[in-house]
Amino acid sequence: MKRVPIRELLDDDVGTVTEVEGSLQDLRFVNRWFGGIATGRALVEKVALASDSKRLSILEVASGSSQVPEKVAAALRRENLELNVTLLDRSPSHLRLKTPSIAGDALALPLQDSSFDIVSCTLFAHHLSPSELIQFVTEGMRVCRKAVLINDLIRSPVHLLLIYAGFPLYRSRLTRHDAPASVRQAYTPREMQEMLAQTPAKHIEISRHYLYRMGVIAWKS
Repeated sequence: MKRVPIRELLDDDVGTVTEVEGSLQDLRFVNRWFGGIATGRALVEKVALASDSKRLSILEVASGSSQVPEKVAAALRRENLELNVTLLDRSPSHLRLKTPSIAGDALALPLQDSSFDIVSCTLFAHHLSPSELIQFVTEGMRVCRKAVLINDLIRSPVHLLLIYAGFPLYRSRLTRHDAPASVRQAYTPREMQEMLAQTPAKHIEISRHYLYRMGVIAWKS
C-alpha cells in the first residue's frame, strides 16, 4: 500500500466549532481505546527504566488537546514516576492554559540544547514528509537529554478497512475525512527505521502496539 500524503481538515482549522469539537472527541476516544495512551505510557516507562529515573520532563510537540501526555502522566504518578509535561504547538490557540506551554515550530524548536529529558509527539509524524520527519527528529535530538519518542499509526490495508468500518462511531465529518487520510499517509516501521537512520540518534527502537500503533524510541545515548 503506497503512502499518499493528504491534507487533514482538522489541521487547517476547517469546520464549525461543533464539528471541530466532535473531531477532537473522536480523537480522544481513539487514543483512549485504541492504543494511543497505552503506547505513550509504554514508551515513557521504557525510558524511565533505562535511565533509572523517577522524574522526567517531556516536551510534547504538536500537542493539540494534550490528552495523551496528561493521561500518561496521571497513570505514571500511581507508579511513583513523575512526568512533568510541557506542550508545544504552532498555534497559541491550540494550547491549554493549565499546562506549561510554548508556541513554536516543530521543525525549529525554540529551545536550548538538552532542555528536556524527552521530546515526544503523538499522531504528528504522519503529517510530515520524510525530509521533515528527519528534520524534526534531528531537532528533537538536540533539545532532548535522553530520547525522542514517536507515537503514531502504521499504514496497512487492514488498518484502512478498520477505519472505514468505524465510520458509524465518528461524531464529526472531519473525522470521516481525516481518519482514512491519516492511515494513508502514515509510515511503516521499515520506512521509519530507514528515515531515522539519517538522524543523529545513537539507536532506534521500534515496537508495534494495539491497534496498528507504532512506538518509536530514538535514543540520544
